Amino acid sequence: MTTEIIGTDAGDARITWHPAQQPRLVLAVSHGAGGGIEARDLQALAAVLPAHGVSVALVEQPWRVAGKKLAPAPKTLDAGWRGIWPALAGPGLPVISGGRSAGARVACRTATELGAHAVLALSFPLHPPGRPEKSRAEELLGSGVPTLVVQGGHDPFGRPEEFPDGSYELVEVAHGDHGFAVPKRADIAQEEAVAIITGAVVEWIESLG
Repeated sequence: MTTEIIGTDAGDARITWHPAQQPRLVLAVSHGAGGGIEARDLQALAAVLPAHGVSVALVEQPWRVAGKKLAPAPKTLDAGWRGIWPALAGPGLPVISGGRSAGARVACRTATELGAHAVLALSFPLHPPGRPEKSRAEELLGSGVPTLVVQGGHDPFGRPEEFPDGSYELVEVAHGDHGFAVPKRADIAQEEAVAIITGAVVEWIESLG
């Protein structure tokens, strides 16, 4: 594991690399507006994917590196992502652009522009909780590249059945909330929920060729 600081128009971002021994792809994933790269799904992917030939880059947006508590406007988030892209593409491998929640929105919005190989959208915030009329489906449908959505079955930002038809793939984590936490009374354990995420991502990456 190595860490590097990358200057962007939005400030300094930080990349924590979890390299594969013989990488064939890079998966770059960023956090949401309410947390960092310590999120259970991001950490699980960083632990599992290198064994499958995928180097994982966990990206901390400039606002998070600066110690701020509130995420900036979408255009500033996009500027930060654009700024770190040359470092992600530096190894000369195809880059899957990804993120959780707000990070997933950034990945979708910038995928075509940056030449992303595909998009991984974890807990895509289809709408604000309780506000389904404020849909962000256009961002997801406009990614322009192969896209996988992994969504908790009880995510208040959009349950799987609320998602519109489209060319993307969607995998449900039963009982999961926006952070993929499952209640103790659920018929799957937390470890199983995380395994569904990593297993789905591994299978999807293999399908990309």
